[in-house]
Amino acid sequence: MSASPDPDGILVPLLDWYAERARDLPWRRPDCSPWGVLVSEVMLQQTPVARVEPVWREWLARWPEPADLAAETAGEAVRAWGRLGYPRRALRLHACAATLTAEHDGQVPSDLGALLALPGIGQYTAAAVGAFAFGIRSAVVDTNVRRVQARAVTGEPLPAQSLTAAELRLAESLLPTHPSEAARWSVAVMELGALVCTARSPDCPRCPIRDHCAWVAAGSPPYTGPPRRGQVWTGTDRQCRGRIIGALREAPGPVPVSELRALWPDEEQFVRSLDGLLGDGLVEPAGPDCLQLPGG
Repeated sequence: MSASPDPDGILVPLLDWYAERARDLPWRRPDCSPWGVLVSEVMLQQTPVARVEPVWREWLARWPEPADLAAETAGEAVRAWGRLGYPRRALRLHACAATLTAEHDGQVPSDLGALLALPGIGQYTAAAVGAFAFGIRSAVVDTNVRRVQARAVTGEPLPAQSLTAAELRLAESLLPTHPSEAARWSVAVMELGALVCTARSPDCPRCPIRDHCAWVAAGSPPYTGPPRRGQVWTGTDRQCRGRIIGALREAPGPVPVSELRALWPDEEQFVRSLDGLLGDGLVEPAGPDCLQLPGG
């Protein structure tokens, strides 16, 4: 590993760049509630901003407080999730809203431990909500942050395939001391990874920390590790599950299993996918040989 660059040498140009070039996203605005930040962080997991923003706006208009969502059935959350993918996240948000309403007076807690105790909230989401909603000094490490750290600090073209303890320690060591500055740093690094230091086509000439980047200093060596394959969609169980959920989302009531089975050519895969949806609580039986979203 190369020597870590002076954090102050990176901090000022990166924050200046972020102040000028950051996207105007609604969950980054000062008037966004902690609930709005939490919803955005769950929606943004494995989903691009362009797809999330319209759905986020619809959710916050319909359910501006956790109690509003908790008053609905879990099925309504799945229905409103639309085509964001990974719809179990909708169930987690619904469960989270119910817990916030029952145990936290309908408010998102500002304590990292309390955030971690919420249903479906892991280390990353707790840290992100703590930093971006409450200004807590916490290391927020997503895919974009990991990639910027790998290149700028360690000189590697890409980070490891999964998050390591060393990456977390590095992220913590780079955090500015002041909590509010630490939060701006975290979101600025994420933005740099999303817009400039991208996985396939990094735009190094536009990078505000190019002069401090260990990867650039090493000549931008290519990635030589194990092949990194993108997620396949066509013909997978995920596509089959999505087709079932989509049909139930659009139906005014329960749908016969026979109609759902006709949506997919491979019966064995259909049965396997349906079993998975039932196990995940994303669909439920509704009378003889019919299915519906949870809660009707």
